[in-house]
Order: sequence, then C-alpha cells, then structure tokens
Amino acid sequence: MATGPLFRRETWAAGLAGVSPTGRDGHGLRGFYTGRCRTRYLMQTAVLTEDLAFEFEDRERPTSDSDEVLVEMTDVGICKSDVHYWEHGKIGEYVVEDPLLLGHESAGVIAEVGDDVEDLEVGDRVALEPGIVCGTCEHCRRGEYNLCPNVDFMATPPFDGAFAEYVAWPADLAHPLPDNVSQVEGALCEPFAVGLHATRRGGVGHGDTVAILGGGTVGSVTMEAAKAAGATDIIVGDIVDSKLERAEAHGADATVNVREGDFAATVEDYTDGRGADVVFEATDSEPDVEALIDAARRGGTVVMIGLADEATVEVDALEIITNELDVLGSFRDANRYGPAIDLLAEGAAEIEWIADFTEPLGNVQEAFERARDDDDAIKGMISIGE
Repeated sequence: MATGPLFRRETWAAGLAGVSPTGRDGHGLRGFYTGRCRTRYLMQTAVLTEDLAFEFEDRERPTSDSDEVLVEMTDVGICKSDVHYWEHGKIGEYVVEDPLLLGHESAGVIAEVGDDVEDLEVGDRVALEPGIVCGTCEHCRRGEYNLCPNVDFMATPPFDGAFAEYVAWPADLAHPLPDNVSQVEGALCEPFAVGLHATRRGGVGHGDTVAILGGGTVGSVTMEAAKAAGATDIIVGDIVDSKLERAEAHGADATVNVREGDFAATVEDYTDGRGADVVFEATDSEPDVEALIDAARRGGTVVMIGLADEATVEVDALEIITNELDVLGSFRDANRYGPAIDLLAEGAAEIEWIADFTEPLGNVQEAFERARDDDDAIKGMISIGE
C-alpha cells in the first residue's frame, strides 16, 4: 500500500467560502472556513469499511464536552479482536454494519480539556481506558463495571476506536502516565490490566506456582502480572517456539510446546506431581479444559481468559468436584488501570517487550496482515501523528 499523503481536500457543504491556502492552521490541523470565519478542523482516520477493507478518511475533529478531554493519539495496539473484525466482520453478536474505527489499546497526549475537568491538563500523557459504562446498573454499583450490559466499548460495533489523530474521551477514563512509563506501555496498559485482573481473580500470591497456556499477548501480560503478585514458579505452554523463548527470557521458569509435549504432564513434572496453584487459559483457540484441570493442584484454581470463536467444551465435573477446583472466568478488567500503571512505574512489571513491530497509520493494512500471518509476533502497534 502506498504511504504517501493520506489527506484529501473537499468542500463539505454549499455555502463554504473556501479552503485555507495551506489547508492547515498553526497547530498543523487541516481547516475549512466559512464566510463567517468559522473553522472546521479535519483529522486523519483509518476506517474499516463494510467491505472489510481499510480506507483513509478525513473526518471532522471532535471537541471535548465539559467532562471530557481531547486526546491527540500517539500509539494504538492491534488486538486479536481488531484482526477478527477486519477478517470476519463480526465477533458474536457484534457486526460491522457501518464504517468503523478499530483500536482500543491506546495512549496519547491531551490537547484540550473540558470546562469541568480539574485533574488533567493540556500536555499530559494518558492511557485511555476503553469502556464507557452506565454507572447505574447492578454490576456498576458493585464495582464490576467490566460486566456492565450497557457499556460503549471502543472499536466494538457500532462504537469507534482510536485509529484517528484525535479522540474525545471521558476525563475519568484518561489515566495519567508517569515520566518513566512510555507511550507504548500506556497503550499496552489495556491488555496488562486484563492480565492483572485475571491474576487477581485467580488469587495469585507470593510463592505460588502458576501455569499459563498461551504465550501471546494475554499470556505474556498475565505472566508479568503473576510475577508482580509474587509467583515464584511460572510454566508457559504455547505452539510457537519463539514465543516460548521470549517467555523464558522474561521470567518463565519452564516452557513446553504443546504440539510436541503435554502441558499438564510438564506442570506435574516441574512440581513433582503437585500441580500448579493457579492455571490460566490465555489462547484464542478452543480451550483444552482437560489439560487445564489436570495441571492444577488439588484445591487449585483454573482461570479462563482467552476468547475463542467456539468455546463449547466437555468438562469432567467429577474431577472438578473431587479435587475441589475453582474454575473461573475473567473478562476485560475493572479498576485495574491505576494499579497496572503503578506496577510499570515501580519497575515491578515490564510489558514493552511484547510489542514486536510498529507501523504508521498509513500502513495499517500491512500491519494487520502481519499481525494475522506472523506466528512469531506477539503484538503489533500503530503509531499515529508521526
């Protein structure tokens, strides 16, 4: 795909007096002006069309409401869900019926603050938490806002994501980044918060043995969260050797290629037959629940994080009962962004290593193709505004 100029100039409506000679103002924004000198600013976006192809489109730049901030985006991660929408046009009941901006793992710099925003300033670097919840349902009142049935979630049809130069977003979902946390880490706070939520759900603590099936993004951030929680022994299983090598380089004590070896047997061998305290399923494939159950110690916990297209499986209920296993689901996160950023700032966790490659927004098609086809890649990133 060509990576030249992505902007096009057009007259938006009858009655426009013209276009500014340069198409830009002093802030580098493309502008149109009317006879009454009202300027409309344009921004670049990468839009997934109904035909599941990316097109570059100039849209009117949003403005922040009184309780919002306008964020100039810098970095956005490519999630498996983004790739799935691009390939298939839907995930479950969520269908791409209209042009959609993808990208929900995002960070940027505040360009404008609403009148009622007190704790943020222009120039602050922030990570954006991607779900706007109702705040009034049973789950929100309990603090389980990741389960809110009324959530508007970035890059989930029909709600746009962050593949744009600017995003207007609620100020209380814009989390400031300390000086020693990078923009890439800020964008990766979203999957890291998912991993942190899963380890909290599983009750990982000091001295625990943890087994993780899956060495991709979710498995990797879960490993980092488990290390930060005090786990002393971590076993990772995957089907790609390079991912296992990277897991070992960043703290895994043992690994197994589950195409060649047995996940549960590896865990049992490593623990002298005891099994892991907490076992995590972190793949995007149909889960091997039997392997997860067999890998857990008696009285242990199994946490399911990975999202697969088909996740209907048979379960040996007797084994769960007689071994008194806790089998839990973990979905997105709630109240984990602050702790996630703190762990990064303290150096208790490292996540930037999972970002394999970065492409500018103009190369979004190539970036998605690599994210789909490169088995060695854990995470692709899109840089915006460079």
